[in-house]
Amino acid sequence: MKLTFWGATRQVTGSMYLLELDDEFKILIDCGRNMGREVDYTQPVTNKAFFPFEASQVNLVLLTHAHIDHSGNIPMLYREGYEGQVLCTSATADLTSLLLYDAANLNLKKVKQAEGDSNKKKKKMDRLLIKGDLYLQKDVEDAMANFVTLQFHRRFRIADNAWVTFIPAGHLLGAAHIIVEVQENGVMKSICFSGDIGRKDYPLHIDPSSEIPEVDYLLCETTYGGRLHEDKKTPEDALAEIIQRTCIDIPGRLIIPAFSIGRTQALLYTLNRLYSEKGFKPIKVFSDSPLAYASTKVYQKNLKQLNKEARDFQEENDSLFDFENLQYIQSEKSSKAISNYAEPCIIISASGMISGGRVEQHIAANINNVYCTILLVGYSSEGTLGWRLMNGQKSLKIKDVEYQVLANVEKIDIFSGHGDQADLLNFVKKQSPKKLKKVFLIHGEEESMNTFKDLLENEGFANIEIPEMGQEYIL
Repeated sequence: MKLTFWGATRQVTGSMYLLELDDEFKILIDCGRNMGREVDYTQPVTNKAFFPFEASQVNLVLLTHAHIDHSGNIPMLYREGYEGQVLCTSATADLTSLLLYDAANLNLKKVKQAEGDSNKKKKKMDRLLIKGDLYLQKDVEDAMANFVTLQFHRRFRIADNAWVTFIPAGHLLGAAHIIVEVQENGVMKSICFSGDIGRKDYPLHIDPSSEIPEVDYLLCETTYGGRLHEDKKTPEDALAEIIQRTCIDIPGRLIIPAFSIGRTQALLYTLNRLYSEKGFKPIKVFSDSPLAYASTKVYQKNLKQLNKEARDFQEENDSLFDFENLQYIQSEKSSKAISNYAEPCIIISASGMISGGRVEQHIAANINNVYCTILLVGYSSEGTLGWRLMNGQKSLKIKDVEYQVLANVEKIDIFSGHGDQADLLNFVKKQSPKKLKKVFLIHGEEESMNTFKDLLENEGFANIEIPEMGQEYIL
């Protein structure tokens, strides 16, 4: 069989891997959006295919989890001629539906902004619609109609000579490691796609499974392959300390950029525990993301897939997320009105990397406020506003306006949903160095990959590859 790397090669986003069996059965594992990809509307429009392979020739898609850098281009796959199914867990299907419809709504706004009589707008519209740089609601409907859900730990036949098993990854509700087994010429070969690897004792999420079978080939993500998580406090203690300092000791405002799915739920759950168990004084909390509100309902619906601590809390308190002074913001008008709220408050808003979304307006409205603290709670890709704040830039351009950074900027990694270097090493060490024929390092910055490669070699693992985009391997 042949494995081709079409995404998340020497970068974090855009996961997409094509596995072609000897009988020409083609399996696409993840179909993620490249979050750093920008469309150049000045370039001539061509009818070049969106994917570097023929979408109609793919037989099956396997999806590790819902995050847009793993699922975000699935509607484009159907738009380009794919007619097969997408296999994933039930929670992943629910969350992916929310994310893809949200992306379609954002794309519709882009189309409306491009409508007009000017030549510039006509060129932009041509590029949007002809080149196929986006998808709309009908494309999402076509995609979601073909999702088929599987249970964890159940081996499922996907072809005459191939089987798949989903194993809990702990990174997000429903997230999975995917094991593919293929029998060719009387020989059984196995390959594990890590997806994104979670961390132990994370709020809400189950721990990554320790039951990873030994395989012949392993794809391992390396988002945190070069470092360890710094924060050793509990999420409750870390967040309580920051709120005390930024909203109580001084009448300040705390803005937390957070992904709508996963990160926001962890923050709300932690705040709920602070108020209900620690006697912490409730402060006004605005959760400003309609997508986060919808995702929170999915989490509440899937209680059985959450960790025991969360299930016990639900049983004692009747709700994981609702607490005094919490307000979910739906309309953009209400979102903008938060700027007029004069009392100390906490604003949780997307996107987590400050790369679009309502959080940009909150940052712009408060970045000159010395009584405001911007708390970064997760990974930010290079070049995003979150990355620039994390790296201490003194000025930022937001929607073509330059701002001086006078607000306080802090960061903690206790809410990062990614396992760190030790977690990744523990994941790989489930494998036998003698049986494992090759390790492929993916979904990380190149420096992180090289650091982790050196670590694995010191642990006795050999044949470690850092693929380039489009690189093929015969397995």
